[in-house]
Amino acid sequence: MLKLQDLTVDLAGTSVLRGVSAIAHVASTVAVVGRNGAGKTTLLRTIMGLARAKQGRVLFDDEDLLHRPAHQRAALGIGYAPEDRVIFPTLTVDENLRLPCEVHCLDAAEIDRRLESVLTVVPQLKDMLPRSGAALSGGQGKMVALGRALMIGTRLVLLDEPFQGLAPALARQYGEALLRLRDVRPDLCVVITESNASLLMDIPNQTLTLERGALEAGVPTH
Repeated sequence: MLKLQDLTVDLAGTSVLRGVSAIAHVASTVAVVGRNGAGKTTLLRTIMGLARAKQGRVLFDDEDLLHRPAHQRAALGIGYAPEDRVIFPTLTVDENLRLPCEVHCLDAAEIDRRLESVLTVVPQLKDMLPRSGAALSGGQGKMVALGRALMIGTRLVLLDEPFQGLAPALARQYGEALLRLRDVRPDLCVVITESNASLLMDIPNQTLTLERGALEAGVPTH
C-alpha cells in the first residue's frame, strides 16, 4: 500500500505540492488527473526520489520512502515509466526491458520469467524486441517504457501521462494492456497520472484530482 501524508514539495521557491494526502491500495489502479502544471509529474518524481519533499511522508508498506535514497527505491518492487519515456537508443528493446532487473542483480531465469509475463500484458513488444531503441516511434517508446516499469515493478507501478501523444490505435492498445494487467498481476498497485481523464476509460478503480498542487480525494469508480 502507498500512503501519502501531508506531502509538500517546493521547486525553485514555488510550492508545487501542498499538503497532499492519499492512499493507493494493493490490487487497485488509481488515476491522478489534473491540468498541465498541476503537479502530477512532481508527485511521481517525489515518490521515486527524483524530487525532494519539503515536508510530509511517503509510506510504502509502512516504510517512509523519503528516508531511502532514490537508487534503492526500485529494488522495493517499484516501477516507473516517466512522461518522456527515457529509452536507451543504443540498446535493443529487449536490452531496455531487461536492464532494470540486471542492475538489481536478478538471476537470468527470473528475468526471463518476468519478460514472459510482460509480453503477456503487452504482446506488441514481442516483435519489437530485436529493434534498436533509436528506431522506435514516440508511441512505441511509451509501450516499451510500460514494459520496463513492469519488469521491475512487482508491487507498485507509476505511469506518468502514458496516453499523452499516442495515436488513437496505440492509445487503445495501451488501455487494453492495462486491463490485461489486472488479470496477469492482480495484486499490483498502479498509479496513473493523466491530463485528460476521458482517455482513461474504465481503467482506474479510483480517480483523484490534483488542482494547483492540492489533491482532492475521489470516490471509487468501480
